[in-house]
Amino acid sequence: MWLNAKQVSGAAIEGYRKSLFGACPNHIVIDSLFNDVKLCELLRVLEEPTQWKSQKHTYSALYVNNAQWQETSSDQRFVQRDVWRHEAARTNNLSSNVARNFLLFLRGEQFLSVLSRIFNVRLTDINVADPEINTNYFRLGVNDFVKLHADDSPGRRVCMLLYLNKAWSDSIGGELVFLGKGDEPIRIEPLYNRCVLFDPASKGSEHWVEELSSGNTNMYRYNVTSWYWSE
Repeated sequence: MWLNAKQVSGAAIEGYRKSLFGACPNHIVIDSLFNDVKLCELLRVLEEPTQWKSQKHTYSALYVNNAQWQETSSDQRFVQRDVWRHEAARTNNLSSNVARNFLLFLRGEQFLSVLSRIFNVRLTDINVADPEINTNYFRLGVNDFVKLHADDSPGRRVCMLLYLNKAWSDSIGGELVFLGKGDEPIRIEPLYNRCVLFDPASKGSEHWVEELSSGNTNMYRYNVTSWYWSE
C-alpha cells in the first residue's frame, strides 16, 4: 500500500476539503500521506545520478533546447531543473521498478478517487493525450530555478507536489511560494513526505520556488509533480 490509511479516512477527506476551499489559493498541505518505508526505497532510486536529464522552459516555449535557451534572455527563462528519465528507467535494473510503479499509482483509480473526493470533482485521464508526461520526478540543484508561473492550463483541476527531502531546513532554501492574497505570500518548506495539493485556477495560485542557498553544492531538492484534469 502506498497510502497511509488513516490519512485518507472519511473524516480526514472531509477535513481536507474544508481547509482546501477556505484557503487562498485553494490548497492543503498533508504530511505523512504516503508509506514511509516505500518512499525511502523510492528515494534510493532517485539518488542514482544516471537517471536524470536537464529540462528548460521559457515563458514563450516549453522544453527548449540549448540553442533556444541561449537565445532567450534571463528574465524570460522560468524553469531550469532535472527531470527523471522514464525511458532509461524502463531498460535499467529492477530497482527502478519502484519509481515507475509509484508514478503509475499516482495516475491510478485509487489515488484519482482520493483526489476527486477532496476536490469534489471527478478527475479522469480519459481526455489526456499523454498521462505519463504529467506525472514525474524533478530535482533542483544550486544552479537551478523555478520562477513565478501559473499551472492553470485549460481543464486542469488539481496539481500535486510531493517532497522527498530528508533532513531539510529553512536555511537550505527551496521553499514553494504561492503568490497568495494581497501582500501575504504563502511559503511551504519541501519536507520529506509532505504533499501539497492545490487548484491551479484559484486566486493566488501563481507560484515559484526559492533557489537553494549557494553553500549546498552537493545537495538536490527532490519532488514529484502531478497534474490532473476533469472530464
